[in-house]
Amino acid sequence: MASKPSIPKGTRDFSPTEVAKRQYIIQIIKSNFEKFGFQPIETPSFENSETLMGKYGEEGDRLIFKILNSGDYLAKANAAHLENKDSTKLTSSISEKALRYDLTVPFARYVVQHQNEIEFPFKRYQIQPVWRADRPQKGRFREFFQCDADVVGSKSLWQEVELVQLYDTVFTALGLNGVTIKINNRKILSGIAEVIGASDKLIDFTVALDKLDKIGEDGVKKEMMEKGISEEAILKVQPLFSFTGTISEKITQLSELLSESGEGMKGVEELRFICENVMKLGLNNSILDLDVTLARGLNYYTGAIFEVAPPKSVAMGSIGGGGRYDDLTGIFGLKNMSGVGISFGLDRIYLVIEELNLFPETVTATSKALFINYGDQEAFYALQAIQKLRASGVKVELYPDNTKVAKQFQHADKRGIPFAVIIGEQEMTSNSYSLKNLVTGEQVSVDFEGLLVALS
Repeated sequence: MASKPSIPKGTRDFSPTEVAKRQYIIQIIKSNFEKFGFQPIETPSFENSETLMGKYGEEGDRLIFKILNSGDYLAKANAAHLENKDSTKLTSSISEKALRYDLTVPFARYVVQHQNEIEFPFKRYQIQPVWRADRPQKGRFREFFQCDADVVGSKSLWQEVELVQLYDTVFTALGLNGVTIKINNRKILSGIAEVIGASDKLIDFTVALDKLDKIGEDGVKKEMMEKGISEEAILKVQPLFSFTGTISEKITQLSELLSESGEGMKGVEELRFICENVMKLGLNNSILDLDVTLARGLNYYTGAIFEVAPPKSVAMGSIGGGGRYDDLTGIFGLKNMSGVGISFGLDRIYLVIEELNLFPETVTATSKALFINYGDQEAFYALQAIQKLRASGVKVELYPDNTKVAKQFQHADKRGIPFAVIIGEQEMTSNSYSLKNLVTGEQVSVDFEGLLVALS
């Protein structure tokens, strides 16, 4: 009995229409990466386990897909395990490789491994799938694409300015107006924790603050107190709960709040530099917003933090994010290599564009015309025209089988092909073509030039 076809949970098949739409987004992202001077690299879909393990924290390690060694390793490993009961040896002898969890750690490995061939600062982009053994749910998959751009080997804040512009340029090209690029700085969050005497509770403090828009001021204060942050400390950061105004006004408020923190003031000056220059240069359709509650990636970001929110009319989580990290390659022994990078959330961007009906019709356009097959002589005559049309960049095709004409027209209709080209004895004698518009039903006789013009 044949087994029922299925795919693993958390993975997807993509139809021709979906692939065309995804490629449309990827092409726009890719062309703008290159416009901004980023060079493409690719890394293997799987890495040595030791490259990935221990780089994402305990939770991340659990989500890494491990690959069983091929051959009879399993039987040998089992025998060895029964003999000495060493689970570490058992794990390494049955699995030495794992599917990549993200593009960042493989990029760090690539930089260290190829440091003598790379010209720094190195601007790279990477658009490849990653895998996570996560619990599948709406918008969360076990296999998905990441689209990353990073600059490594420079501490210049002009890179952050350009990355904000890159976000704006891509979303403008995709027709997404009103996207909000939120920015914060890790040093500001450290400075706030320092000023209120809660440096040892930085993570607890920022995790609670990050929930301000979800649980409100009272909820945040309650959570902070539950985590052991004093009422006096919370009173000192009261201004953060009503943190409004222009970016300049927010920077002024932060300067007052953090005047006693060296680290905090350094963060304020970095933010001032980035925001002022972005505003002077101007953005096309995006909004830049200083969001002091933004606290993503605290374990590795050391400077600017970015997160991109879709237009307000769409209920969707962030569609991009990133930040500055001062020691990305340190995990592989190459110290003091500062970098900054951003990522585009392909799947969520797709859903937003779909919801707003922003995909151009041409994205999913199928063949422009179907040549009806009346027999071998007619098919050969058709293919001569098809060859020339394709050379001129026109998408056309011949129905392969000499079957009922009604079936061929039905095929064109189901495929959404707008024209049919009919070739019989009369057309071949007069060196012409009958072109039928399948939407209006209108039919005209044209020579090849007329055919080319009509289908171009």
